[in-house]
Amino acid sequence: MSVRPAWEVREDGGATSWFYVRLAFADGARVDVLAVVSGEHVGIEDVRAQPALSLDDLEVLAEWIEGPLFEACGARDGTHPSAGRRRSRPAWPQGVEGRWLVAHEYRAAQAEGVDPVLAVMCATGHSRRRALRLIGQARDSGFLTPRRARR
Repeated sequence: MSVRPAWEVREDGGATSWFYVRLAFADGARVDVLAVVSGEHVGIEDVRAQPALSLDDLEVLAEWIEGPLFEACGARDGTHPSAGRRRSRPAWPQGVEGRWLVAHEYRAAQAEGVDPVLAVMCATGHSRRRALRLIGQARDSGFLTPRRARR
């Protein structure tokens, strides 16, 4: 399963986030979903499946994607990270500790086979550009291996 952020709308101290979700199965079947996460709720805006899903499968689709969606939002315990929080960005340590944690998130995502930059973005609450800068700082500190030279 892959989860990619689409966009986010912040209003009245809360946030509503949309995500592109792809479920790919070993037999070649796949399901593409545009899902919305608001508070502690998951909604499905659009579904495209090849082959078509049964009504029973559609009924449990939100349950299939709920955990990975909340995890993509930065929650580790299965609850939406904005539930009960006033800050728009999670607290993230500065300095050496922060760089070490960035490297830890990056390597954990690589081990799971997911996008490590997206994992750092979700963990820190920063944009892609800032997450890449943090990853570079972790590399410079020796917590990650140097990038391969491009040809």
